[in-house]
Amino acid sequence: MINADEIAGIIKQRIATFKTGANETEVGTVIEVGDNIARIYGLDAAQASELVQFPNGVEGVVLNLEEDNVGVAIMGPDTDIKEGDQVRRTGRIVSVPVGMALLGRVVNPLGAPVDGKGPIETKKWRTIENRAPGVIERQGVKQPLQTGIRAIDALIPIGKGQRELIIGDRGTGKTAIAVDTIINQKGKDVFCIYVAIGQKNSTVAALAQTLEQNGAMEYTTIVTVSPAEPAALKWIAPFAGCAMGEELMYAGKDVLIIYDNLTQHAQAYREVSLLLRRPPGREAYPGDIFFLHSRLLERAAKLSDELGGGSLTALPVIETQAGDVSAYIPTNLISITDGQIYLQSSLFFQGVRPAVDVGISVSRVGGSAQIKAMRTVAGPLKLDLAQFRELAAFAKLASDLDKNTQQQLTRGEKITEVLKQPQFHPQLVEEQVAVIFAATRGYLDDVPTNKIAEWETSFVNFVREKHADILESIKKTSQLSDDNTKALIAAIEEFNKSF
Repeated sequence: MINADEIAGIIKQRIATFKTGANETEVGTVIEVGDNIARIYGLDAAQASELVQFPNGVEGVVLNLEEDNVGVAIMGPDTDIKEGDQVRRTGRIVSVPVGMALLGRVVNPLGAPVDGKGPIETKKWRTIENRAPGVIERQGVKQPLQTGIRAIDALIPIGKGQRELIIGDRGTGKTAIAVDTIINQKGKDVFCIYVAIGQKNSTVAALAQTLEQNGAMEYTTIVTVSPAEPAALKWIAPFAGCAMGEELMYAGKDVLIIYDNLTQHAQAYREVSLLLRRPPGREAYPGDIFFLHSRLLERAAKLSDELGGGSLTALPVIETQAGDVSAYIPTNLISITDGQIYLQSSLFFQGVRPAVDVGISVSRVGGSAQIKAMRTVAGPLKLDLAQFRELAAFAKLASDLDKNTQQQLTRGEKITEVLKQPQFHPQLVEEQVAVIFAATRGYLDDVPTNKIAEWETSFVNFVREKHADILESIKKTSQLSDDNTKALIAAIEEFNKSF
């Protein structure tokens, strides 16, 4: 009989003389798998956000570091992964290929092309999670980023380095605003990244085709992840897009990034968190959901001149349910961003498109992100609209209105009509100035409301042909000088005679 002391002695001796091999800790074993989450035993030295590789070539990202195992989100189908499989550490933190080679391409969140145009020729990689620029590394937002949409450029201006939330119910034209903004950057030396989170492949294909037709695809990268793909891929998609944008920003370039949409993103992150057994908070979202979005959006910035003066402008999109802006995720994002463009379904169905509710929408950067000429015409525009909204409510109740009130109501109607704009027709800022100037100075008061769109198109063509010097002067000086104002009034009066 061997007694217990002897057994203990042998075990102690074995432990004392035990030597680990070079790569024993680099390989772990799957102890549980399901719902695209795996628990792995033995990866003691694994780092947070590190990529690990499963036997079938699928990669996973380490999310939970627990006492005796690590929780890994699998970035692909988990059907071939079984208990007991060996998992290898790669030593690489999740990163994506970056650089100019990605422009014009459609890629997945890991940077692999999905557009069938062959491999992406770039040697540069960048981790998806990076530190946001600090206070000293930034400068104020002061250059306009034109969307080409009159309602936005005049009333809710967006500047380079700003974060402006596009918020509204489903089907109110949020993506349309984002796409128009991308198309409007043509020839302006702004690179665009569009992150489609959980959008149908057919929708993304149509979007790519639209951008191609409008000549916008050459300066745009689309990062896409379909609804059928694992939640982990949806969670890293906006971070991957942001890393691609940051590379260009630090190279001194201007970048526009659109996250469409962060509701899907939050839901994907909630799914991953709950499957990892992290404690749920409000609306079952994990406690760090606010941190998730703030560390993503805080990376948008206008860099200081010492760092090259590049900028990353973010337009996160968020979908509300029945116009409820006070839900958890919308309020979080409203507090993180520098303003919001609020789209209302009631306006959309009345035919006001883009359906921007100028009453609730704000830009916390304001006039500092506008050219002087636009600031000059936007002031009266805001005033007229505010008065119109106030009076319109009373006008429904009153039967006879005095002349002054009637005039204000007419002006408001015409201005509302002027702010309508067809999709995929962004307008140059100098042309916007001319149209808004005519509206606020009362030159449209006598034009029938149903003819305003026609008037606007004909007028812009007329100014382009006969008075191109006015537009050129506004574009060059960014101001509406006295001479320009006189010339513009003369042009409008001349045009109105023939219209």
